[in-house]
Amino acid sequence: MWLDEAIIYQIYPLGFTGAPIYNDGVTISRILKVIDYIPHLKNLGINCVYFSPIFESDKHGYDTRDYRKIDTRLGSNEDFKKVSKMLHDNDIKVILDGVFNHVGRGFFGFKDVQEKKWDSMYKDWFNISFDGNSNYNDGFWYDNWEGHQELVKLNLNNDNVVNYLFESIKLWVDEFDIDGLRLDVAYCLNRDFLKKLNTFSKSLKNDFALIGEVLFGDYNLLVNDDMLYSCTNYENYKSLYSAINSKNLFEISYSLNRQFGIDPWCIYKNKHLVTFVDNHDVTRISTILNDKNNIKNAFLMLFTMPGVPCIYYASEWGIEGDKKDGDESLRPCIKKPEFNNLTQFISCLIQIRKNERVLSYGFYKNIKEGNTSLCFKREFNGERIYVALNIDSKPVKIDLNGLNIKAKNLINNNIEEILGCIDLEQYEFKILKEI
Repeated sequence: MWLDEAIIYQIYPLGFTGAPIYNDGVTISRILKVIDYIPHLKNLGINCVYFSPIFESDKHGYDTRDYRKIDTRLGSNEDFKKVSKMLHDNDIKVILDGVFNHVGRGFFGFKDVQEKKWDSMYKDWFNISFDGNSNYNDGFWYDNWEGHQELVKLNLNNDNVVNYLFESIKLWVDEFDIDGLRLDVAYCLNRDFLKKLNTFSKSLKNDFALIGEVLFGDYNLLVNDDMLYSCTNYENYKSLYSAINSKNLFEISYSLNRQFGIDPWCIYKNKHLVTFVDNHDVTRISTILNDKNNIKNAFLMLFTMPGVPCIYYASEWGIEGDKKDGDESLRPCIKKPEFNNLTQFISCLIQIRKNERVLSYGFYKNIKEGNTSLCFKREFNGERIYVALNIDSKPVKIDLNGLNIKAKNLINNNIEEILGCIDLEQYEFKILKEI
């Protein structure tokens, strides 16, 4: 699957382009701004862009009005067709957000029910009781997502709903040539629906990627041959920033070994879960880390641990944003990309990742764990890469239990003799390929 070697870049289009918070119905081709951003993506080494919601919605994109029309605040279908073509012409895949659990109150089928009540042909598209009422005084009660009545839950057991969604996906493939979907709140989706979606998407493109938004729990329940190819690895997201902040690298090393180690009991062996240090729903990595000197170490881990790395737009140059300040603070308008020391470092990591297949396919093994230092190995087809990092403000000597190797430091291309230990200065890191 092409996703196994992808470097994903997430864009939240409504925020990225500076669109109004509420849909004003005015069509402005803001989405074309992405075309001007392509040189930056190429400079970084990105080969896939994941777009958060782009279809007509009431407010934030996850409250869909029309699955077959680009949000007027972003432009037209023809505008996004141009964007997708330009990305593909630059060897960049396109993933869209598939928001199938719920729609907005402005969705055409729901508005029909508001008008016609039990006489509406769409009443069975939702889970409705005409014996109750909503906070909006609709004259009926309806199921919603986690108590948010502006998000009306779709009835995915209804064949007409499923057919409408599948026809919409086919339109996205035919018109925009998309390469995959990230499924919003996949943990809420009907399992039978996911199985049908798996079969249907493969009929459109054999290598169509289905990625689910999943928080915690056993990812194997959804990531398997019958349903999803991948999902978001929130377990490692939490473990990574928490381990750095608490100066307890045992936390992330345990999580990685449990998931991707060589032992038979490791639970996600040979699976390629999407990894990240932040996204549109959580505090930016540059804000959440207590010691800003460790931002590079966080990205070092992102690009050397197992998984499919995903960068959230603007985090590559260290932009900040705190969840407690509201979603808008996490989804800012970007006038133009920046390319600073952090961006250059991430670009270097991406190039290393793309050059070394062992970082995409190799198993994980802890060599030496500590509170503030860690050395681990990635191995695939006889190739071995050792990653060492120090998250402390003091130098450290990592004892490698007699490991003696000659290696190339992939960050600076220097040849190093490793004789039983690795010395690291404050906040220093190394990526060493055995030669």
